[in-house]
Amino acid sequence: MHQETLLTFRYNVTDIASVSAFAGVQGNRNGNCKEVYFLRMIGKNAAYETEVEQMDQCLGEQMLRGQLKYSRISSLPVLSLREDAEYYAGCFDRWTGTGRKAMQIRLTADNRALACVLGDACVKAADLFRQLTPHANASIEKNFVAKLLFWLDQTGKGLLEDWQPGSCAKFVLPNLSKKQEYLFAYLLTRLGIDVLLLQHQSDIDPQLDGLGLSKKVTLGPFGKDGPKAFDIRRYKNTPPVPSRVPGTGQAVSAGTARIAAADLRHRDRPVRVMQSAAEQEMAFEELAQLASSVVMISVLDDRGQVLGTGSGIMVGEAGYILTNCHVANKGRFYGVQIEEDDRIYRTDEIIKYNSVLDLAVIRIDRRLKPLPIYKGEKKLVRGQKVVAIGSPLGLFNSVSDGIISGFRVIGDVDMIQFTAPISHGSSGGALLNMFGEVIGISTAGMDDGQNINLAVGYECISQFIRGFT
Repeated sequence: MHQETLLTFRYNVTDIASVSAFAGVQGNRNGNCKEVYFLRMIGKNAAYETEVEQMDQCLGEQMLRGQLKYSRISSLPVLSLREDAEYYAGCFDRWTGTGRKAMQIRLTADNRALACVLGDACVKAADLFRQLTPHANASIEKNFVAKLLFWLDQTGKGLLEDWQPGSCAKFVLPNLSKKQEYLFAYLLTRLGIDVLLLQHQSDIDPQLDGLGLSKKVTLGPFGKDGPKAFDIRRYKNTPPVPSRVPGTGQAVSAGTARIAAADLRHRDRPVRVMQSAAEQEMAFEELAQLASSVVMISVLDDRGQVLGTGSGIMVGEAGYILTNCHVANKGRFYGVQIEEDDRIYRTDEIIKYNSVLDLAVIRIDRRLKPLPIYKGEKKLVRGQKVVAIGSPLGLFNSVSDGIISGFRVIGDVDMIQFTAPISHGSSGGALLNMFGEVIGISTAGMDDGQNINLAVGYECISQFIRGFT
C-alpha cells in the first residue's frame, strides 16, 4: 500500500468566526496528519462584501507569490456531455475493480500520492452518500461519484497542481444546497483543502447540517446579492500585454460550425460592451501582431490521429485557452500550436464547456499572454470595423478585416454578425475591435451566403471565462 494512503485529517475550527479569519489561518501538518478547515458563513453583515474582497486580495497575492493555491468560484459546472459521464463512470468502475484504492482521473494521472488520497476520500464521501440515501443502488452511487470526479477535474486543477500532503490550498464556494454539492466540498477537505461556503442566500438542509462536517458561523440575515466574482488580474502588478510579430505554421483542415439562414433572428438591441481605455485605434499592422495570442488547435483521436483543426484565444496566463465547444468535443486529445514556438503542446484538459453557448476552455502547460476582453460601456454598432484572427483551412493565424453587419439571436444566444472572411478552421478564433480587444469568438458561417459569419459576443465570453483570466 502506498504510504500516502495513511494520510489523515483533523478538522480545526478554533477561533474561526469571520471571512478574514479564514483567509488568515493555515493548518499545520504533523507527520501524516493534516489540519484542515471546513466552514459555512451564514447570511451577511455590513462587512461581508468588503471582507470577501480583502480575502481575495490577500490570498490572490499569496498565490501569485507561490505561497498557496486559492480559488473562489461562482458555481459548479454541469455534467451534461455523455462522453464525460461515460469517462467518469469508467473511472469509478476501475476504482471499484481494484479494491477502491487509488482513483485515477485526469487530475491524478501524474500524481500517485494524490490518486491514493482521492481514492480514500471517495470512500468517505460514498459512505456518507449511502447514509443520506438509504435506498441508493449501485448505479446511483456510481453516478454520484462520477459527478464528484467531474467537478474535481473541472475546478481542482489550479488547487491540486503539484499536490503534496502538506500543500496549502483554499477553496470558496457560494450557496451550496444539494447533497452532492455539499459532499463535494467535504471531499475537497479530504484532499487537504481548506473550504469556506459563503451561504449568504440560504443554508444547507438540516439533514446535511446534522452530519457535523462543517462549522456554522452566522454573520447576519440572508440577502440576495453576493460579492463580486474573484478575478486574479486585480492583484497582478501589470496587466497582460500582447505578444510579438506573428510567425507562420502548418496544419490540416478543420470545422467551422455552419447554420441555416432560417435559424437567424434579428436582434432588437446591439451588444453592450465596455469602452476601451485606449484613445487611439490601432493600425492593421499592429492588430496583426496580436495573432501571437491566438492558437491553432489540432483535434486528435485516441490513436493520435488528426481529426481536424480549430482556433483558440489565450484568456488566462496559467495556460487557459478559449475555443468553441464544437471544436473541443470532437477529440480525445488536442495539439496546440503557438506562433514562434516550435513545440506542439498536447493536452486532454477540458476545464469548462457549455454546449448552448458553444464555448469551451482547455488548458496547456505553458505561460500565456492573454488577449484583453472588451469591457466598456459603449455599444457595438453596425458598420464598426473588426479584425478576425484564426486558422481557416489550416492556414495558421490568418488575419482578415471587415465590419459588424448586424446582431442576431441564434438559439437564444446573442451573436455578432460580421463580414471579415472566415472558413473551416476559424472556429474559436478572435474577433477584435480596432483597439485590439476581443469582442467575440468566431463560431459559425453560412455556406449559402458570402461573408455572413457569426461570433459569440463579449458578454457571454466574459461570464464564461470568469475565474480563469
